[in-house]
Amino acid sequence: MSPVKPLRADARRNRDQLVAVARAVFDELGTAAPLDEVARRAGIGNATLYRHFPTRDDLLIAVYAEEVAGLSDLGEALLGGSADPLDALFEWLEAFVGHVAAKGDLARTLEPGARRSELHEQWHAAMFEVVVRLVDKCRAAGSIQPDLDPIDLLVLVSGTATAEPVRVRRLLRLIRRGVSVG
Repeated sequence: MSPVKPLRADARRNRDQLVAVARAVFDELGTAAPLDEVARRAGIGNATLYRHFPTRDDLLIAVYAEEVAGLSDLGEALLGGSADPLDALFEWLEAFVGHVAAKGDLARTLEPGARRSELHEQWHAAMFEVVVRLVDKCRAAGSIQPDLDPIDLLVLVSGTATAEPVRVRRLLRLIRRGVSVG
C-alpha cells in the first residue's frame, strides 16, 4: 500500500472550506441536504467536492470527526488548565451535552454497517478517554464520589441532551450535586 500524500495547501483549504460549510448546511437543512448546496455555498465546484468526499458518508464523517476532535481538544485544554477539576469536568460535560443534542443525528445518519460501527466505537472511545481523565483529576482532588463510574456519568449526561435546552444547565447542576463530595 502506498503512503497517503499530504494535500497541497490549496487542496487543504478547499477541503477545510467544504467541511465548515457542510457543518453549517447540515445544521440548517439536515444531513439529507443536497451536496450541490454545500459546494455552491463553499464556492467550490461539485467535482472538487466529490474528489475530496466521494460519498455523503465521507463528508458526514469528516464533519462529525471534527466535532469529536474539538471535544477532545477542549478536554485536553481543561486538563492542562488551572481551573478547579470539578468545574473543568462540568464545563466539558456541558459541551458534550451540546454536541449530543446538536450533532447526534449526524453520526446516526451514516449508512449502517461495519464502517459505521467502527467509527462509532472510535468516537465513543475518544469521549470516554476524555471523561475518564477528567474524573480521575477530580478524584485526585477529592471533589467527586470515589465510586463514580465515568461511563455512568456519560450515559447520565447524554440523557440530558434530550431535554429542552432551558433545562440542560439545571439538570447538569443536579448531576453535579449528586456526584460531588461534600
